[in-house]
Amino acid sequence: MADVTRGITIPRPPSVVWRQFGAEEALRRWLSPTLTIDLQEGGEYRMLGADGETWISGVVLELVPEGRLVLSWLEEDAGWTHPGRLVVELHAAGDGTEVSLTHDGFAGIGTATWRRTRDAYTRGLTEHRVLEQLADAVSSVA
Repeated sequence: MADVTRGITIPRPPSVVWRQFGAEEALRRWLSPTLTIDLQEGGEYRMLGADGETWISGVVLELVPEGRLVLSWLEEDAGWTHPGRLVVELHAAGDGTEVSLTHDGFAGIGTATWRRTRDAYTRGLTEHRVLEQLADAVSSVA
């Protein structure tokens, strides 16, 4: 499997969860406090990764309010020829929202060690608790 996917159910409707996606400051609360982003399709972003060492940059590929955020994802200075993607999707689930986060495109980043990169992202989603940080951000302002 070349994708890394995690999910969480947040006991708030998609409209409330989406508030953590619709503004740069909101995204900083859970994604990265260093994030700078032009939050529109084609807009550029840059942030320090959760490891505190790796700079990530890319562009907003899709922005569907209350539904989906897709970013190209490039580790700067890591030798990647092409970016991967970060896809975050929201789906109504009863009174809550199912949120899925997927990193994909590892096979196409252009390095012979892409499998190790994918495995590091698999570990990183668990260690850095990105989705849990999103749930905490939603709870703190809802």
